[in-house]
Amino acid sequence: MFVKSIENKANSFYIGFGKRLFDIAFSLTFLLVLSPVLVTIWILVKLSGEGPGLFKQTRIGKNGSTFILYKFRTMRYSPETDGLSITSRDDNRVTALGKYLRKYKLDELPQLYNVLKGEMSVVGPRPESKKYVDLFENDYSYILQISPGLTDYAALEFRNEEEVLAGHEDVEEAYIDVVLPKKILLYRKYINEMSFQTDLKIVIRTLLEVIRI
Repeated sequence: MFVKSIENKANSFYIGFGKRLFDIAFSLTFLLVLSPVLVTIWILVKLSGEGPGLFKQTRIGKNGSTFILYKFRTMRYSPETDGLSITSRDDNRVTALGKYLRKYKLDELPQLYNVLKGEMSVVGPRPESKKYVDLFENDYSYILQISPGLTDYAALEFRNEEEVLAGHEDVEEAYIDVVLPKKILLYRKYINEMSFQTDLKIVIRTLLEVIRI
């Protein structure tokens, strides 16, 4: 399923070595700097109700490998529904604290650990569940030649994804038919333009978007 065919010779050094060095430096720095914030959020999530402080879910990584994605838990804990990954603005499973964490993308901070471990990159297509990867197998055979990331063009374009999905009766159907195909086009755009300059531009835009809210 997963083949090697990325044509980006001009940035081969960055893709092969520099990108990983950037990931390590970025994730390690922010994990150290934000450690008091991470601990505080974990405590607040634990105090907000029953259940773990972290939400863990299996996602598909580079070349089809699987890994455990980490987030701060933003929903009421329920073993029966804890695996559902698509939510809308009106999802009543989201806690009051969870709404705040989601708004400022603070629930995603534990993924810095995924980046440090090499399971994710700072910039790259957002990691998906196997269910959705299988639905777009041909596209993901190309996209998952690189590691999934914290942010990219699609993450910026669909920053308010929950708002987009809120207007649809069937949230998952809308995600599959409307949102994900557009994301895939943006994933391909990123791969075609992948470079240190592109990554830096996307990181800066992401930080500015978070600050602006």
